[in-house]
Amino acid sequence: MTSAARDDGFVVFDHVQKSYDGQTLVVKDLNLSIGKGEFLTMLGPSGSGKTTCLMMLAGFETATHGQIMLDGRNINDVPPHKRGIGMVFQNYALFPHMTVGENLSFPLEVRGMSKDERAARVKRALDMVQMGAFINRRPAQLSGGQQQRIALARALVFDPQLVLMDEPLGALDKQLREHMQFEIKRLHDNLGITVVYVTHDQGEALTMSDRIAVFNDGRIQQLATPSELYERPGNSFVAGFIGENNALPGTIEQLSEGRALVKLVNGDVIDATPVNVTDVGQQTLVSIRPERVEFKPEMMPPGAHTVEAEVLERVYMGDILRTRLRVGGSDDFVMKCRNALGQTQLEPGQKVRIGWHPQDARALDPI
Repeated sequence: MTSAARDDGFVVFDHVQKSYDGQTLVVKDLNLSIGKGEFLTMLGPSGSGKTTCLMMLAGFETATHGQIMLDGRNINDVPPHKRGIGMVFQNYALFPHMTVGENLSFPLEVRGMSKDERAARVKRALDMVQMGAFINRRPAQLSGGQQQRIALARALVFDPQLVLMDEPLGALDKQLREHMQFEIKRLHDNLGITVVYVTHDQGEALTMSDRIAVFNDGRIQQLATPSELYERPGNSFVAGFIGENNALPGTIEQLSEGRALVKLVNGDVIDATPVNVTDVGQQTLVSIRPERVEFKPEMMPPGAHTVEAEVLERVYMGDILRTRLRVGGSDDFVMKCRNALGQTQLEPGQKVRIGWHPQDARALDPI
């Protein structure tokens, strides 16, 4: 599934391609429109083309084919320092010999601003990220999280309309990374700037984004809101890459409007919603999210489809009980249940009947 251009495109990739060797395309015919004030995340595995797209937008790489537009202007031949784009990198890219204040003042000095104007903007940017007390420190005297706040303030100090972020939280520990996700989203909401964010962390993308473009093999596989990507993945790659997912292999036995009968490898037949399968006899992977699976009869949704399962493993995760089951010929089927008081404990070797609503089972293309 590819993206369609939006009428309110502030940033537009128009049939953009990129090759480093003149033969292999690492970005293949990208068409993407980003609205003004939007927080769009480019998400995908290493080598999927997402960082290359960001580098072309920043001006550090040149498109082999196609146009990149910013606010209605073709910027293909505009050098990076004249694009008016703020940039935040994973490695912070702060000047070690300069103080925090000097790091922020430098891009303003390059733009010819007066000393008083520079001082006012530096103070405002540091206050945004709650780092005003650190203005006279050098980067080596700061923690990783503090350095990333300074890098973010430097990207915002000259009031850019567009800020690009390339894996900016990748070097931080889990707790600090999650805290910074909300800080960046808060700044985006307060300032109304356009953000294009690159990550391979799907949890990060779901938390922060207005829309997510899922990349693989140089193409956008699906472009949608976080909830739509998670609830209605358009193909098996997206279903497997966004969140934890069960994928049951089978064959389409019957197709009718909005309904598919799928025969699993062990002979079980289940209902599913057909997504990108079109023919009887076609191979498919049925996608079911682990938290949509129930084993208590009273918790089954109306119209639930049930199958027999064997408990293979149970893992205590604090708030969640994660159970691995043998279902439909697969030994990797996962069920997640909330760790509630009095929760029934399933044990390895136990046979249990599980169920889910047919709408939560999506018949997708085999990978």
